[in-house]
Amino acid sequence: MTPETLKLGYMPLVDAAPLIIAAEMGFAEEEGLALTLESSPSWSMLRDKLSFGHLDAAHMLSPVPVASALGLGGAGALLHGLMVLSVNGNVIGVSRALADDMRAMGYGFDFNDAWAAGRAVVAARRTGLRVSVPFPFSMHAELIYYWLSALGLHAPQDVNVRTVPPPMLAEALETGEIDAFCVGEPWGSRSVDAGLGELLLPGKAIWARAPEKVLAVRADWVEGHEDIAQRLIRALWRATRWLADPASHGLATELMSHPRHLGLPAELLERALQGHFVINAGGSTREVPDFVDFYTGSAGFPWRSQAEWLGAQLAARTGLDRAASVAAARGTFRSDLYRAALAGVAHDLPLASSKVEGAVSEPLTAASTGGRLILARDSFFDGRSFEPSAE
Repeated sequence: MTPETLKLGYMPLVDAAPLIIAAEMGFAEEEGLALTLESSPSWSMLRDKLSFGHLDAAHMLSPVPVASALGLGGAGALLHGLMVLSVNGNVIGVSRALADDMRAMGYGFDFNDAWAAGRAVVAARRTGLRVSVPFPFSMHAELIYYWLSALGLHAPQDVNVRTVPPPMLAEALETGEIDAFCVGEPWGSRSVDAGLGELLLPGKAIWARAPEKVLAVRADWVEGHEDIAQRLIRALWRATRWLADPASHGLATELMSHPRHLGLPAELLERALQGHFVINAGGSTREVPDFVDFYTGSAGFPWRSQAEWLGAQLAARTGLDRAASVAAARGTFRSDLYRAALAGVAHDLPLASSKVEGAVSEPLTAASTGGRLILARDSFFDGRSFEPSAE
């Protein structure tokens, strides 16, 4: 049988790993698929190529399908998230100048306390904080807004949040355009290696279980390609299962580092997979267990409650009706298709499609198809939780 060829887009980030591994390790071929991978220089270009039919699917920021349902971000097709490709994986950092000011005030860069880190930033940079994120509708942006607003800083009066594509982060730091950033790896670590930035926090210090990237497709494409969509989900799920084994990380980073994919040093990519970070030019290191997660605790499951949380956050900062936004957001994460795709494989799936976000402070057994599902800690740093609508 001739394989079905699919064109998939991605950004050159560590969390594009499931797409690269599915193509390189034969998981796509097992499902009768041939994946053509295309790197993009920016999230806006990647979104637009997907929206206008130049790509079949894409490695995408989790809020983008929600933003499409809310009519945010310009014209384009309604997008759906078929699965979560990665949980967490972002770093928050500061310029060398801001880091020096924070250090002079006694901050120790412990890399795990969002309250302490935030207070140190506020104290060192009292006004006009300039923070970069890769895209306006991104988990990076949502984490920054959530974190800083809890600390009493509000955009745009207190914080200038601006868009800087990940490959341009070092340049923005070098020219003094930004004071801080939230970015996916390995671009935060690259800024450290270039002597331009210092790492302050992993994104998971703000939300311990944030859905970072999703497999996005056009909603109308799914209607005519449901079987292909399910095969693609299974191929990527097998790639995430393979990535979950630490013994796979050496080969994974070698494959990802190749010029046809990320074109970045394998050692740099491995830091994120291992959770081992060099946080400053002096060589100080920090360990972050489960810095990025592709598989454990049903990491790939597209919880509708997470889409609702994103809808509520976007509504709050764009002035849209909250109830209508939450309702529209809910349908963009396709837990129904994910269940159907994995119904025939030995994978433990949650029985519910929504949960209270932020309520799991310790690993918790959840009702599931196999009775073995353990939900990981998903707390927000400020102790709040989000109650989804009734299923």
